[in-house]
Amino acid sequence: MRETIAQALKDALKAQDKLRISTLRLVNAAIQDRDISNRGVGKDPVSDEDILQILAKMVKQREESAKAFEDGKRPELAEKERAEIEVIRGFLPKQMDEAAVKQAVADAIAETGAEGLRDMGRVMAVLKERFTGQMDFGKAGALVKASLQ
Repeated sequence: MRETIAQALKDALKAQDKLRISTLRLVNAAIQDRDISNRGVGKDPVSDEDILQILAKMVKQREESAKAFEDGKRPELAEKERAEIEVIRGFLPKQMDEAAVKQAVADAIAETGAEGLRDMGRVMAVLKERFTGQMDFGKAGALVKASLQ
């Protein structure tokens, strides 16, 4: 993943694509920040799975910012956030549709033998292990909760 992002940054620099350059630099900074914090506590460098989590978090942050800008009557800033989302999503696996998420939740519940809300953590752990970057875990959590009640 690091090499892919670094190559995309080089390509953006050659093409002088200012939006991609700034977004990819933000991505690299977030990855380096996680590397530094991991080093401080003696953990390994950031893995590809960690990078997917970082990218998913960045997308979520930008979605929230875009909504806030729209609510604040700043559509030009909301549009910039959405453009950054598209750049970041280019590095994430394809997002699962709602039917696939529902099926994955049902499969995880069946596999873990979850029977009530106290088992929700186990189900979510299975989903996060298998589908990092492919689904919105906020929505998946709501589906798990509804299924276990």
